[in-house]
Amino acid sequence: MTAIINYNAGNVRSVLFALERLGGEAVLTDEPSAIRSAKRVIFPGVGEARTTMTYLQRTGLDNLIRSLTQPVLGICLGMQLLCTHSEEGDTDCLGIIPQEVKRFRPQRGEKVPHMGWNSIRDLEGPLLRPGLEGEYVYFVHSYYVEQGPCTTAVSDHILPFSAALRKDNFYATQFHPEKSGVVGEAILRRFLKL
Repeated sequence: MTAIINYNAGNVRSVLFALERLGGEAVLTDEPSAIRSAKRVIFPGVGEARTTMTYLQRTGLDNLIRSLTQPVLGICLGMQLLCTHSEEGDTDCLGIIPQEVKRFRPQRGEKVPHMGWNSIRDLEGPLLRPGLEGEYVYFVHSYYVEQGPCTTAVSDHILPFSAALRKDNFYATQFHPEKSGVVGEAILRRFLKL
């Protein structure tokens, strides 16, 4: 069973539907016991960092997420909230992945938010290898994580940034695997086997 954390963020149902299409057993929940007992957990989301962290702190989900020992996949805002701090609302995040979230600053008229299909490269780890080098995935974001020791994939928009991260049992993608066609399905399938 995979628990998808249902919290104050958008886009959580699309992850549930993607797992159901793959034949994975999943539940959308904010119940701590269901999240703790799940074989794996997905922390998805589209939204704003400060508002979401306030909600997580108020409900105790922040400490619950930090305590998880099974495989966890953060997606988009979920990835950013796993980091230490976000420039979005000057927000202290969960502090699981020791990297900071910064706002894209256009240099030559580039559009923000970064929206659309981009390739991923420099892949590492069980979710992204083999065979996905140079493949395209779908992004929607105005904030990014610089490359660092936890980076497991890189993409480019204005500058190179972390398209995926990993620290211990926490995996994360800035892109949306649930909206990334067959490549995203391959990534979610691999996560369901962890």
